[in-house]
Amino acid sequence: MKCSFRPRRTAELSKSLHQQLNTYALAASAAGVSLLASAHPCEAKIVYTKTHHVIGRNSSFALDLNHDGKTDFQLGYYYRHGTSGFVASIHASPASGNGNQIEGTTAPYRFLAAALKPGARIPNRRKFSPSNAIMAHFCASSLCTHSTTRGPSSGNWINVTSRYLGLKFLIEGKVHYGWARLNVTVSQSKITVILTGYAYETILGKAIIAGKTKGPDDAEPTALNTHVSEAATLGMLALGAPGLSIWRREESVAATPESI
Repeated sequence: MKCSFRPRRTAELSKSLHQQLNTYALAASAAGVSLLASAHPCEAKIVYTKTHHVIGRNSSFALDLNHDGKTDFQLGYYYRHGTSGFVASIHASPASGNGNQIEGTTAPYRFLAAALKPGARIPNRRKFSPSNAIMAHFCASSLCTHSTTRGPSSGNWINVTSRYLGLKFLIEGKVHYGWARLNVTVSQSKITVILTGYAYETILGKAIIAGKTKGPDDAEPTALNTHVSEAATLGMLALGAPGLSIWRREESVAATPESI
């Protein structure tokens, strides 16, 4: 049997239905544009800076976590030598008057900066202080009696590798958290301090994990795919007359089945 084809009849639409479809097309256009605009690529939440900076004797490093040209913290290495011995200290200090703080613990005569292990959460149960924080202190002979730390050695940063300073700082008055990674070697004759990297969380008030250099995506994949799909569908409806023409042809197929 041969198949015969006849022209399809076009279904006539009432004037009111035309108006309703045109109104919906305009609304779909606006909604489609809005959804497509919101379905932007996901961005990392953590800004990480890799470095290898040796902090020399009687010098400091101005740490600018978010690269806005303003110093957030000072990392310093102080050394003084005398005929009867020497005193050396490594410290971290918030920049004056900016409200930034360092994570650690309070001890007699000083505040000790925590040397966090990789994977530690910042903040955690430790205290944050806006004052100068001792990382490591070492002294020999009579100079120890003049030290504000009252002891031959102290601090959590004596001979450590890849440990992290927990940092709390403000961006436009809002709290953000970050970390700085350092290696510190202390011996009787030499102290070596190396900053190897630092990072901060861009979402205000959100905790950061020590050592983590990448953040989660902005949106759930399922929700993002749904938005894109909806935007594409509404975008097709927003084509106006061509879209309505396609809709009419589909209605015509439903109204007049093919003859076989």
